[in-house]
Amino acid sequence: MSEYVDDAHEQAVTKDLHDKATAESLRVQHERIGERTLRRTRAFGKLILFGEHFVVYKVPALVGAVAAYTDCECEFLEDAGLEVVDNRPAVPGYKVEKKEEADHAIDLVLKHFNLDPNERGMKLTFGGNLTCSSGIGASAAQVVSLARAIGGALPKELTEDEVNAAGYEGERGYHGTPSGIDNTAATFGGVLRFQRTDSDPIFLKKKLTEPIRIVYASTGITASTTKVVGDVRSKKEANPEWFDGLLEKYVDLVDKAEVALDGGDLDQLGALLDENHTLCQELTVSCKELDDLVLAARKAGAIGAKMSGTGRGGLMLALTPTEESQNAVAAALEKLAPSVWKTSFA
Repeated sequence: MSEYVDDAHEQAVTKDLHDKATAESLRVQHERIGERTLRRTRAFGKLILFGEHFVVYKVPALVGAVAAYTDCECEFLEDAGLEVVDNRPAVPGYKVEKKEEADHAIDLVLKHFNLDPNERGMKLTFGGNLTCSSGIGASAAQVVSLARAIGGALPKELTEDEVNAAGYEGERGYHGTPSGIDNTAATFGGVLRFQRTDSDPIFLKKKLTEPIRIVYASTGITASTTKVVGDVRSKKEANPEWFDGLLEKYVDLVDKAEVALDGGDLDQLGALLDENHTLCQELTVSCKELDDLVLAARKAGAIGAKMSGTGRGGLMLALTPTEESQNAVAAALEKLAPSVWKTSFA
């Protein structure tokens, strides 16, 4: 006879045991090398407010870094070889599905610093409280934290721009030709206006008039950014008039969104988030799971909601103007989504 009441009970118990084991491993790591040392390697997750996929084509996007972070410890060893310990929390299946991309990303960062584990052994231990899922910028947080950790271990004093550049190299392992928005948010934090160019990207940290409360939720589906971006590019090439029409709508929308953000007009910002989700649907990067969560958030009191990130799985976000509405929306989404978080941009 099973010790579990049903499958849901078994999954809940398994998750609880995993969470406790992860927390214990992080506690031991913090005790061994010190909280202050790990804090210096932190890199943040992110939520794209406006600009999924369009940002690839050199138009502005707005992105906010969440409070949750990834950190990294880098140790040089006497014996050659590379050992990677990944203690990051993650939605089920994420780290398995992303393993090959993660290995490639780590290799690119090491090469960026002219490090060869076959000549000088290394151990990398990733941790933090950012739950890895599609859309949250977990890959960027990983490689940016790795860059910071390498700087501390060499030791080599790195500017934030140098950390960001190393993070971009690592992102190539996950995304092929990344826009740069994720590693920039992971490095600098805050709410940013980001625009890709033919040379270095342009980004500006925004000053908010008041904190912006957000609820975000995972569909539990892990999507490949490379595949989805590639599919959108194929559709663009097959029907350029269709894509140009959507791009024109988006550019007008993001300009209005920046004005609303700068002026603290949350109602207008929320309405524009809704419009951006509609554009993502027309771009074919949303999915039923995302749409259901977006509708549930709006019904529960969110003044705007949309998918965020790659799409076809991954995350959605909801704008909630008060603590009460944030709690209400989170409670509603918890009935549908496997994972729900609350954060704020300030």
